[in-house]
Amino acid sequence: MKDYASCTDESLALQYIEGDNKAFDELLARNQQKLYSYIMFVVRDPEVANDVFQETFVKVITKLQEGKYIDSGKFSFWLTRIAHNVIMDNFRQQKSAHIIEPTEDNDLNKLSGDDLMDHNRENEYVNSQILDDVRHLMDTLPATQREVVYMRFYQELSFKEIAEMTGVSINTSLGRMRYALINMRRMAKQHSIQLNLEL
Repeated sequence: MKDYASCTDESLALQYIEGDNKAFDELLARNQQKLYSYIMFVVRDPEVANDVFQETFVKVITKLQEGKYIDSGKFSFWLTRIAHNVIMDNFRQQKSAHIIEPTEDNDLNKLSGDDLMDHNRENEYVNSQILDDVRHLMDTLPATQREVVYMRFYQELSFKEIAEMTGVSINTSLGRMRYALINMRRMAKQHSIQLNLEL
């Protein structure tokens, strides 16, 4: 009997391509919780999240069977990218009229990292009410902006990694973060929510 637990995700994917269905079962078991959490955070609806999750794995199976997976050592990136594409397909027609979105040709080269977020370690200590308010504000962002905030702050990915996983340029990733912050600040001001950090 094969010891699937000692195999990498990439190895399991290749074994599945060669006809080993149990390798895929192990791959699914390893990745389903993390992938579902990511999808749920972006779509904010369990029914939609389930649909996206199922459609993602149907696409994964199809792409594997068609030989469209190449072992690059980043199976989880490949998986998340497929999920991202499925999410974007679902949200494509649901643009909010009151949310600022960057244009495709938006040039953000001149922005420095300091303009986008404050890296001071002291800012990690915020009180729970402020974090609660921030989560509520994030829920109102468009999917593309909510996704980049999730990947940056919850998954601690770099903007380069976010760009690779979502299939956009680094500038677009930076732009989405910037617009997410602008929108959250605007909504906080509209609703008189205090977002000062506790030092």
